[in-house]
Amino acid sequence: MRVKTTAVALAVIAALALAGCSASTSPAGPASSGGKIRVVASTDVYGDIAKQIGGSRVTVDSIISDPSQDPHSYEADAQVQLALSKAQIVIENGGGYDSFVDTLLKGANNTGVTLLSVATISGHDLNPTTGEFNEHLWFDFPTVTKLADQLAATFTKLDASGAATFSANAKKFDAAIAVLTTDEAALKAAHGGEGAAITEAVPLYLLDAAGLVDKTPVKFSRAIEQGTDVPPLVLQQTLTLFTDHTVKLLAYNEQTSSPETTQVLAAAKAAGIPVVAVRETLPAGKDYVQWMTDVLASLKSALK
Repeated sequence: MRVKTTAVALAVIAALALAGCSASTSPAGPASSGGKIRVVASTDVYGDIAKQIGGSRVTVDSIISDPSQDPHSYEADAQVQLALSKAQIVIENGGGYDSFVDTLLKGANNTGVTLLSVATISGHDLNPTTGEFNEHLWFDFPTVTKLADQLAATFTKLDASGAATFSANAKKFDAAIAVLTTDEAALKAAHGGEGAAITEAVPLYLLDAAGLVDKTPVKFSRAIEQGTDVPPLVLQQTLTLFTDHTVKLLAYNEQTSSPETTQVLAAAKAAGIPVVAVRETLPAGKDYVQWMTDVLASLKSALK
């Protein structure tokens, strides 16, 4: 996904910069103001993780948070710019996924903000010599653990009196992620080497950790993610994965659709291939751990 920035938002940036709004000075930390740490996250996935680590000592605004929103069609607006101008901590996915955050921050003149890029925190090579960097880092549990620990440390710098709370929350969260990692390992032990199909690269970190092999033609998933036409031959090769039962499941991004993904979904169902729904924002009523627990349960059920 490459989230877009509207001309309206860019105009607001310029206006705020010229007006010398409150974003031009660094917000006071909670230790001096008695307030909560102000966090803005590009998506509610990272917003939820920040809430779990910060607890009642933080306030979190998530820019993309509607569970029915197609993130690929999201456009940043003036409210986003305003929230970023007041933030003490901003969490972005990075790796090109939500570059609108960088664009808006440049104009906000919020010199005191701490920007946490999950892509940087991950330690992954952002420019691999083979293939493309997979930006969908919320499906990579080691990265999520690193983010939680980084949040605890960053919160502590702004609010030293909350150090014990942040540390305890991070340990609790990390323990929950460790359970998910154990579940991944169990899937790999039972089903390592089995084939899977995807509509986009969204779940690949999780599928790889579970030992599943992506059989989808790269030109198909890349075209879907970039919103370009899928060559007819590539589409046919993808559909054949289901008619030939080359794969055990289809991991389907339920927040985006196209004529090609609709055909793929229909082919999987017609062939009796289980479909596992994946997404880019939290499902309604779920936190991050609950969501990932459900995804792993769906994978386990599909692979029976």
